[in-house]
Amino acid sequence: MEHYQDDTHFLLLDSRSVPLAHGKLESAVDAPALQMLVLNGKADEVARHEIIQIAGMRSDKLAIQCQVLRQRGERIILNKISQLGSDFQRNLRVPVQFESFIYPLSGAWKGRRSIQSVDLSCGGIAFYSRYGLENGERFEVVIPITAQPVVLRGEILRQQTLAGERCFYAAKFVDMCNDEEFIVREAVFRVQIQGAAAGPRGR
Repeated sequence: MEHYQDDTHFLLLDSRSVPLAHGKLESAVDAPALQMLVLNGKADEVARHEIIQIAGMRSDKLAIQCQVLRQRGERIILNKISQLGSDFQRNLRVPVQFESFIYPLSGAWKGRRSIQSVDLSCGGIAFYSRYGLENGERFEVVIPITAQPVVLRGEILRQQTLAGERCFYAAKFVDMCNDEEFIVREAVFRVQIQGAAAGPRGR
């Protein structure tokens, strides 16, 4: 598995935030025009788009909307249009399914509960589990798809009762440290790229 330990690696997305490729920034981020080396032979696909978005793999503050000016082999030249908001990466949500467990930090229940994930973002998780969790309850959840399994704290935001004593829950992560945010961001970006590589998508 590839890891991204500096601020030169970016996720490249189209104008609708559909992932296209990974890239390595070869110019300074404050340069008048950005030069990006597109990895894994995806340069032609990226160059077909007029407007793309680039999001830093390591930093949640590096997210920029860009115009594709030209292509030079595996490299593309970008004109910066605007800085994207600080919540851009946190709101990138990917469908992903895994089985895991949650453990109570508040509320009346004890022990642990099994969950089936629905989607994951840098800012939260949605999952199915047994009925009984209340909005505002806090818990710990094991995320098994990261480079190293990580235990995060979450808080229930909303719920929807389903058949068979099951519920759909949406939760946000709380009290995350920088390393935990990076680990989850890397996993989310990797899953997005794998999903994009599974089949062609229209612009």
